[in-house]
Amino acid sequence: MRDNKKVCIAIDAMGGDRGPSVLVPAALKAAREENLSLKLVGQDWVIRELLEKYPVDGVDVEVVHAEEVAEMKDKPSHILRKKKHTSIQVACDLVKDGEADAVISAGHTGVTLACGMFTFGRLKGIERPALATILPREKKPFILIDVGANVDVKPRHLVQFAVMGDALARKILKVEEPQIGLLNIGEEPGKGNAQVNAAYSLLKNTSLNFIGNIEGRDLFGTDVDIAVCDGFVGNIALKLSEGLGLAFRKMLKKELKRGFLSRLASFLALPAFKRFYRRLNYEEYGGAPLLGLKKPIFVCHGSAGELAVYKAIKTAAEFVRNNLNEEIMSLLEKNPEITRFYKLKHILHTSKEFAYSHLDFSKVKGEKKEIKEDKDEGES
Repeated sequence: MRDNKKVCIAIDAMGGDRGPSVLVPAALKAAREENLSLKLVGQDWVIRELLEKYPVDGVDVEVVHAEEVAEMKDKPSHILRKKKHTSIQVACDLVKDGEADAVISAGHTGVTLACGMFTFGRLKGIERPALATILPREKKPFILIDVGANVDVKPRHLVQFAVMGDALARKILKVEEPQIGLLNIGEEPGKGNAQVNAAYSLLKNTSLNFIGNIEGRDLFGTDVDIAVCDGFVGNIALKLSEGLGLAFRKMLKKELKRGFLSRLASFLALPAFKRFYRRLNYEEYGGAPLLGLKKPIFVCHGSAGELAVYKAIKTAAEFVRNNLNEEIMSLLEKNPEITRFYKLKHILHTSKEFAYSHLDFSKVKGEKKEIKEDKDEGES
């Protein structure tokens, strides 16, 4: 967080399916309630026209012009090379230059990840930044990581995801000793592919509270706080849970409309249904932080409404105030064996020990003596 200043959030106001019409009012609401400073990044004439419709009294807000917009058809590589003045890139530059503390975007996920990676860089010891999302459950929410940033990973990457998820659970969910589970096709050790089995062995030897494998059905029925998986599996699990929640609502609504008694019962139970809907609504938990970068960036769903953006901004402010990256670095220091740097250092150290153990120093000294005698004879 910038010294002696309130938290400032840079908003990619042109991102998402509905753009500024959702992002701007949500940002103003969050800024007013959380005492935040805002930088709304995008085409200034669009943002200023929208700001005229909302009261901005008491809100520290600045419009930062960005001529270009990252379209869904744009490839991340094209944005980085050709369109360097998009709203998401300008927002990231504001954070890099110390003018803001975090970025919020509901735009192209791939472009957002690429801009964040190349602008901020990774934390030391983190090889693959990961997207984490918080999902609702009966007793308490849980974290699913990774949900789409990395399709192919190595076992040590999964362990690094667990470390970042642990920090998020401690600082944001306020869980003192988070339970970590490895998402797999069975609970028993040895189940799954080679990648997951190797990650299982690594996780067992860390200081993390690793409880073992968990199955997909256990995500919403156990007390595990963090479910770790690669981005391919995580994204499918996330979309499946979202789709199932929507399908359940539609089916329940259809059944409650059948007959007079059903309608009467639904009317009497309306307050309970509203509470139930709020618990199932993924927008209650805002966006997904991209963990592992030197600066925080939050990715919202493209179709996110005002509630999701509002919650994401509040979570981003909490991320900054709690110095989440410092917690991640602290956990990495406690578990240095999960980074490739440690592995390389270990290999070099082992090679050095092997060389010294197989070197006959008496012979070397003898050879040095012979060389010196030959040299003296030649000089004479």
